[in-house]
Amino acid sequence: MKPAISRDTLLCMSLAARPGTFGTRFHNRLYELLGLDYVYKAFTTQDLPGAIGGIRALGIRGCAISMPFKEAVIPLLDGLAGSAAAIDSVNTIVNEAGTLTGYNTDYSAVRALLDSGDVDPGTAFVLRGSGGMAKAVAAGLRDRGHRHGTIVARDEGRGRALADSYGFAWQAEPGDLTAPLLINVTPLGMAGADAEALAFPPAAIEACAIAFDVVALPAETPFLRAAAAAGKQRITGAEVAMLQALEQFVLYTGVTPSDEQVAIAADFARG
Repeated sequence: MKPAISRDTLLCMSLAARPGTFGTRFHNRLYELLGLDYVYKAFTTQDLPGAIGGIRALGIRGCAISMPFKEAVIPLLDGLAGSAAAIDSVNTIVNEAGTLTGYNTDYSAVRALLDSGDVDPGTAFVLRGSGGMAKAVAAGLRDRGHRHGTIVARDEGRGRALADSYGFAWQAEPGDLTAPLLINVTPLGMAGADAEALAFPPAAIEACAIAFDVVALPAETPFLRAAAAAGKQRITGAEVAMLQALEQFVLYTGVTPSDEQVAIAADFARG
């Protein structure tokens, strides 16, 4: 049974431009199932240095970092674990007695999903996006052995830099590009202003074999719905969210839940 909130309760949190509910529900449900004296709360901020200073000053145990803070947060931390240092992108902060270390659990989640989906490392891809999550996906693809890919990003500076870092091509818009693996790492299809946007042209979706969308809310984006209608293999942002949140949970608590407990928490988080 989870203890009542007290002065000893440990707080974990998230920071995002548009906070969602998945992480909050996932972590808090696992705390309940495991009887852990933790609470998890989502936040947004216009003052990133102040928010990170608050994590340190108030003894907040851990913090998930989402768009657009994954790179901007790095100078505010005391160090980076290998997963974050390798790609200069942080999605997780762990606070050890006032020392803040950045991790990247997106990277391991992406690799695990590509592995479990039996995606051949020889598969060519088109990846749309150039932010912190795009770095994690591009690094995962490169480290699995993918050598043929194109980064699509309107921001030429960021897009070319990302492509050059991992040995891929770049172009500004999808145009008539096709590839067996299409990956959306932009807000297109996300709940809000871009909810009805299609991340790739219909012809590209029809020509692909695998559609991968990192958008977690909603779980069924226009891109994934179109891929399902065309009978394509899909990898969803909800799957990414669950795997990366599970790794965060273990980093924060030191406890590894059972597969059954994870499934219960993930179902609750999506409900």
